Amino acid sequence: MIYILIGILFFGLLIAVHEWGHFITAKLLDVRVNEFSIGMGPALFSRRRGETLYSLRLLPIGGYCAMEGEDQATEDPRSFAAKPAWRKLIILVAGAFMNYLTGLLIVVILFAGSGPWAVPVVQGFMDGASCAEDGGLEPGDRLLAIGDHKIRIYSEVTAALNATNGQPVAVTVERDGARVTLPSVSFVLRDYEIDGTTRQMYGLYFDQEEPTPSRVLAHSWDTCLYFARAVWSGLGMLVSGQVQLSDMSGPVGIVSYLGEAGSQANSFLVGLRNVCYVIALIAVNLAIMNLLPIPALDGGRIFLLLAGEVWFLFCGRRIDPKYEAALNAVFLVLLLMLMAVVTFSDIFKLVR
Repeated sequence: MIYILIGILFFGLLIAVHEWGHFITAKLLDVRVNEFSIGMGPALFSRRRGETLYSLRLLPIGGYCAMEGEDQATEDPRSFAAKPAWRKLIILVAGAFMNYLTGLLIVVILFAGSGPWAVPVVQGFMDGASCAEDGGLEPGDRLLAIGDHKIRIYSEVTAALNATNGQPVAVTVERDGARVTLPSVSFVLRDYEIDGTTRQMYGLYFDQEEPTPSRVLAHSWDTCLYFARAVWSGLGMLVSGQVQLSDMSGPVGIVSYLGEAGSQANSFLVGLRNVCYVIALIAVNLAIMNLLPIPALDGGRIFLLLAGEVWFLFCGRRIDPKYEAALNAVFLVLLLMLMAVVTFSDIFKLVR
């Protein structure tokens, strides 16, 4: 339960950070903010300070930074609509940027406080490892690519090896400072006795890297890029039909998964680290999802902003904000309906 509560707290924090990105850039760029809200639905708490109403609402599934002239025409010179396109673009991108920055910061803290981590550098081979016998891999090789999979961090190695299905593939490595391509390397799973337990492994040992400030920053950056690629891969699988809508998770499923990630650890601190690692992944996920060109999301608003500028360039007149507002409202309802379906699916899976 403690990990679930921590997950809910962090999930709310990610929403607050996202909206704060919009809020602070709007304030810095002299845009009037009418309301800054965390959560949706009925207000649990609200207080006005200056021109802005600050609210905490019942449903922890979103939030908003309501700016003057955002969805309707107004004569206020400090309205969102009255500002030049570059200011609007900065304000719209700021939410996703803050989520990505939050994910990166969490990963930096995790790696800075950890011991050595594995890196995709071959240390040695177990007896009978196919990649050593006929592939030409040598100790000290840094894996750069396995087949079509680029390798930057150790976490990407297993998925790349599994994707080969035991078939020979080209492998690119860094060897003695030079880039070397091995045309045909086979990675075959074999049974190995490890601590009295038989496990299927590819027969590779990997080096570890000691944390230093520069290595922590570089490894954290590569890890967040790995998160981003995983999100894009998941979206591609969803669009292509490789995964179903039932495989998606909303807030209920995410919080449940956070609880599992924490409870499977052998100590509270390790469990907390697991939860924070998943939160970092979610932060990067939110950054990318919010930039998708779908109306009602930041990416959709950016797309409509750029389309409006192109329209003005060729036609000499602005698109009435009410049309954008109507389009955003329709897609917001659709997104809320999707959220409801996913939430009920999460609850059903928990009950089942």
